Amino acid sequence: MNINTATKIINHSYFQGLKTLVKIVSTGLISVAILWELGNIYATLNNWQVSNNLNWIFWIDRIALISHGIEAIIAAYYARLQQKNPLQYSIYTFFVGTVGLLELKIGQEETK
Repeated sequence: MNINTATKIINHSYFQGLKTLVKIVSTGLISVAILWELGNIYATLNNWQVSNNLNWIFWIDRIALISHGIEAIIAAYYARLQQKNPLQYSIYTFFVGTVGLLELKIGQEETK
């Protein structure tokens, strides 16, 4: 699949609606993950016992935060290569995830 085909697929109206939905859900879930992690830290600092039944949520939470952090680092790198603001793109990509990387990558390929 060449770049023009990939760009046409990503810019299709069906994909635009899906992309918007993913952005909204991802931003909400990452925000909840941050709050969940802050709550866990607060409970630990105050010697409150968190139920062991919730450990699986903390692991999913941490995996999501780490993977979004890695995506944010990659977005900052690509944004710097395009002479764009790396901080802005890294924060945006941290919250929306892979969709932010796709938008940045497609923007890079359209300028070539």
